[in-house]
Amino acid sequence: MSPTAAGLVQVGILVVALAVVHRPLGDHMARVYSATKHSKLELAIYRLGRVDPDAGQKWSIYAFGVLGFSFVSVVVLYVLQRIQSVLPFDFGRGDVPPGMSFNTAISFVTNTNWQSYVPETVMGHTVQMAGLTVQNFVSAAVGMAVAVALVRGFLRHQSDRLGNFWVDLVRGVVRILLPISFVFAIVLIALGVTMSLKSGVHVDGQLVATAPVASQEAVKELGTNGGGILNANSAHPFENPNAWSNLVEIFLLLVIPVSLTRTFGTLVGNKKQGYVLLSVMGLIWSAMLAVIWVAEANGLRPLEGKELRFGVPGSAIFANSTTSTSTGAINSLHDSFTGLGGGGTLLNMLFGEMTPGGAGTGLYSILVMAIIAMFLAGLMVGRTPEYLGKKLGREEVTAAAVSILAMPTVLLIFAGVAAVLPSTGAALNNPGSHGLSEILYAYASASNNNGSAFAGITVTNDWFQSSLGVCMAFGRFLPIVAVLALAGSLAAQKKVPVTAGTLPTTGPLFATLLAGTIVLVAALTFVPALALGPIAEALL
Repeated sequence: MSPTAAGLVQVGILVVALAVVHRPLGDHMARVYSATKHSKLELAIYRLGRVDPDAGQKWSIYAFGVLGFSFVSVVVLYVLQRIQSVLPFDFGRGDVPPGMSFNTAISFVTNTNWQSYVPETVMGHTVQMAGLTVQNFVSAAVGMAVAVALVRGFLRHQSDRLGNFWVDLVRGVVRILLPISFVFAIVLIALGVTMSLKSGVHVDGQLVATAPVASQEAVKELGTNGGGILNANSAHPFENPNAWSNLVEIFLLLVIPVSLTRTFGTLVGNKKQGYVLLSVMGLIWSAMLAVIWVAEANGLRPLEGKELRFGVPGSAIFANSTTSTSTGAINSLHDSFTGLGGGGTLLNMLFGEMTPGGAGTGLYSILVMAIIAMFLAGLMVGRTPEYLGKKLGREEVTAAAVSILAMPTVLLIFAGVAAVLPSTGAALNNPGSHGLSEILYAYASASNNNGSAFAGITVTNDWFQSSLGVCMAFGRFLPIVAVLALAGSLAAQKKVPVTAGTLPTTGPLFATLLAGTIVLVAALTFVPALALGPIAEALL
């Protein structure tokens, strides 16, 4: 079988697998977030945290819960790294330096998982398991909770309550992420992914690092986190040993973001609303896969940087999926992609990672873009825009605009500063347009909470550690606060009846409008920067 045919078979299997689980998982998540009863385990957690699970919260209190929980998580994870030398399973690796600890704490709490260190030489197993893996669960659950809060904004009428953040957080972890991760950790072990508490094994006199990989690999992909427990990430044979494990990991990257569209349709009582979002996500994902795949298959050195176990198709499918979600795991070196192929992975992030996006972040991001699309449609016909029975006035559109503009603002400002700093030249492995692409990619990855890297830039100095950390924080929390403010404004409204002038949002017209808005916003924002980086490189 030719590589192209094998790749098409992989895509087919992936699409069929996602289609099979789309309905049951999507409906399960809808039941999880709408249930009125609490399990005994959940009640015990609420008592421990002194939380009233039946108390609703205003959007501001919900946002305070997200920010407060995240701040405490950053502090705890920072401290764990700074005291690593006194923890078990540290293997003499010592305390993590302050700048690196700050960067890593922000990274994992924001679901970015950007890594400016070599895991097998810097992090011991205790910090990996008690610190980083815990954040893999809870940071994903935070994103899912925010998405559900926004959906409730559409569902509720003349209300100032969006649910309870602590309940949504706990349910996301206990009822969704933990069970699925447990099952797929066993699947990955069966496929050859390692699971060991040893620091490594000696092979021909050399110590080959190992770790409890399978348990962390499952949630790394499922929660669209992406941080590898080993430095080569999913290109390492201990994390991703064969073509089947590669396909399973790609499936895990996509399964929650894709299934959340079904959750959305179920919760709003109109499955077609979810299908429209899914069709837009799938259309752009497919188009970008074609761009990356063709670029790499026809490059001058098509296998450079691509794992020979997976080849161009396996590398392209993984690269497209990890950059179109907020995951950042890699099974190949994106820095070695062609100008067009690397530009495709970068553009996936610049779309705002809503095609299909991360766990929760993809759903609330594309809903925000749907509001912008409806606003533009309203301007064209001279009518107050509506979406799902709610009018989109000044407050709603302002909150949506803030959510969309937060990422490009911090990305372009910090990337521009980095490009002119004298110290940046020493950090780049490549000059010219490719060097600018590396800078843009790094800040796009941080600002979008993706975490993947071109790996052609060294980001261990104080400027990169701190500036990338700031981008991760602002890129995560500014949109979240704006989305929750939007949800609060929507929930306070009365439902608007459907009239002859209401634009239908369940057909191909709206899907085209939404897809066009996503592409247009990204193009207007980033084409000048892209023209100096990957576009110029592709034309050379």
